Amino acid sequence: MQHRYLGRSGLKISEITLGNWITHGSQVDDPTAHATVYAALDAGITSFDTADVYAGTKAEVVLGAALKGVRREGVEVFTKVYWPTGRGVNDRGLSRKHIMESINGSLRRLDMDYVDLYQAHRFDVETPLEETLRAFDDIVRQGKALYIGVSEWTAEQITAAARIADDLGFDRLISNQPQYNMLWRVIEEEVVPACEELGLGQIVFSPIAQGVLSGKYLPGQPPPAQSRATDEHGGANMISRWMRDDVLTAVQLLVPIAQELGITPAQLAIAWVLAQPNVSSAIVGASRAEQVHENVKASGIVLGDDVLQAIDLALGDLVSTDPALTVSPDTRP
Repeated sequence: MQHRYLGRSGLKISEITLGNWITHGSQVDDPTAHATVYAALDAGITSFDTADVYAGTKAEVVLGAALKGVRREGVEVFTKVYWPTGRGVNDRGLSRKHIMESINGSLRRLDMDYVDLYQAHRFDVETPLEETLRAFDDIVRQGKALYIGVSEWTAEQITAAARIADDLGFDRLISNQPQYNMLWRVIEEEVVPACEELGLGQIVFSPIAQGVLSGKYLPGQPPPAQSRATDEHGGANMISRWMRDDVLTAVQLLVPIAQELGITPAQLAIAWVLAQPNVSSAIVGASRAEQVHENVKASGIVLGDDVLQAIDLALGDLVSTDPALTVSPDTRP
């Protein structure tokens, strides 16, 4: 497992991060979830991503329990704040009240004194950006988080945050966590250049496009039983945009490219993400340890220009690139 700096910070993270959205605390039982964490540690993964909202706060509990007894200094733990974690009007968003209460809740569930990275899970249009950044800065000064970042923010929002941080002497953002894969490249035109200039690194989620880039979904055929595309509670809506015959046909053209390299299509998809500028790590999920063992093999794979060109040719105009597709809710959820 190789490690990379996160943006222009001094923090190194594993170039593959284990995430527990959907799976831990919901899809799989705790022993199975713990087994995926142990498999990740055995493979050299040191970075783990979660969020307070995952599985209704249960995912943080599962991750904390799995890491119990692991040398705290040897891992990097990321969590996030924004989405609702309760019924109250302030149990959501990026107000000072919610941020301060949420970091305490996350640390309690994780059973940790601090997280390495605390991220704003979306942009909150109802809270002044200065209020959000001041609260994040206070959390860093209190030692409850070592670094701060964002997820799915636009280039304009990231730039505005950097300007306020500089003007007021706040800690600067070091990361952005966007959706990014061969089919979804909306960050390339604006977000990546802004982050490169400002010193943020990308920790990308959905590098395999919710499993579509694994090649297991075939055009003209129903999805495999118990796959994500059949799980109405585990991401079926998110994957639906790619469950079209034209997309699935194009993805099948990637299979021989992977075979020629001696890797799986899923490993090819992860390696593609890691080959792109400004990417610090790719988040992979796993419902069983075997998936971790396969995904980590993407670490260190070098894709030549001919391979990258062949991928672009196979996918053609099916790739989404419009930067306007990076959006946050118009109002707090």
